[in-house]
Amino acid sequence: MNAPPDETQSSAPAYARAGVDLDHDEAFVDEIREITRPTLRPEILSSVGGFAGLFKAPDRYENAVFVAATDGVGTKLKLAAQLQRFDTVGIDCVAMVVNDLVVQGAEPLVFLDYVAMAKLDRARARQALRGIAEGCKRAGCSLLGGETATMPGVYEEGEIELVGFGVGVVERDRLIDGSGISQGDALLGLASSGCHSNGYSLVRNIVEAGVRAGRLDLRAENAELNTSLAAALLAPTRIYVKPLLNVMRDFNIKGMAHITGGGFSGNVPRSLPKGVRARIDPTSWPRPPIFGLLQREGNLDESEMLRVFNCGIGMVIVVPSEQSEDVLDRLRAVGERAYRIGEIEAKAPDAAPLLLGPLPSQGG
Repeated sequence: MNAPPDETQSSAPAYARAGVDLDHDEAFVDEIREITRPTLRPEILSSVGGFAGLFKAPDRYENAVFVAATDGVGTKLKLAAQLQRFDTVGIDCVAMVVNDLVVQGAEPLVFLDYVAMAKLDRARARQALRGIAEGCKRAGCSLLGGETATMPGVYEEGEIELVGFGVGVVERDRLIDGSGISQGDALLGLASSGCHSNGYSLVRNIVEAGVRAGRLDLRAENAELNTSLAAALLAPTRIYVKPLLNVMRDFNIKGMAHITGGGFSGNVPRSLPKGVRARIDPTSWPRPPIFGLLQREGNLDESEMLRVFNCGIGMVIVVPSEQSEDVLDRLRAVGERAYRIGEIEAKAPDAAPLLLGPLPSQGG
């Protein structure tokens, strides 16, 4: 004899029984509007909830060039899910995009997010979106809209996917493309806040091994780090937009490199023209303790550290040598920890575009 049907389940719409509750999900849009409201700029011509967002270039731009970028948070989200903390990764989501915009000289205008889960957990999504809104405020851009997707069977319960898309604007004659970089220019580094949002497949591997062996504890206070390991690893990516826009107004910034996946060797050469190379001294800035812990626990050599992680420098900028001290003073005055970390040299045709080692004046 067949069991009687479950009346509660049979009365629910078929889509809800499949894992997607449209009434529950659509009701979240009003919350999103409230979260985005404090980020809106005067150039925004639409509100959250439409099929697309509308905006215009700021009136002060005479020959505007729009610059677009996209990125995600990556496997740092696995750690966030393990710790059930999603606010800081929302800031990461914005930072990875807007820092890429500003290296071209662009002022970020708008940001759009993509948030996906197996089933919409409004508390979790709210945390992530508040982090995204905070990142937008730090960057001075508007959270214009986005997509919240419910995808059962694609994502694990308790996890979240975060991806961001951004558009910035710059005067055509103020674009920064690295073409003017020349021998003798100085390389300045802006301090990172930790691992930012890169290398977390390796980070998680190292931490999991350390926890299993009893050497590491994610939640306990760690004397070496002066905080918990969890807090150090979830520290959000630093957003460099406002200080860099400040120095660009008054100084000749010839090139910039956002130090993300691939570390120094994967990012600094992207900003260089032919005929020159960058020489960077990795001892010229203090390295945050999280990197020492990861290097020791993972038994990583120095070359791999500098290729996988930012090792304490999240942004590299190229300036004329004679302006370097004034730029450093300005950056420090607006709250950045900044260092002269290297210089631009002539490059032979078959030479590598990046050399990591002491500068010639230091006995290298």
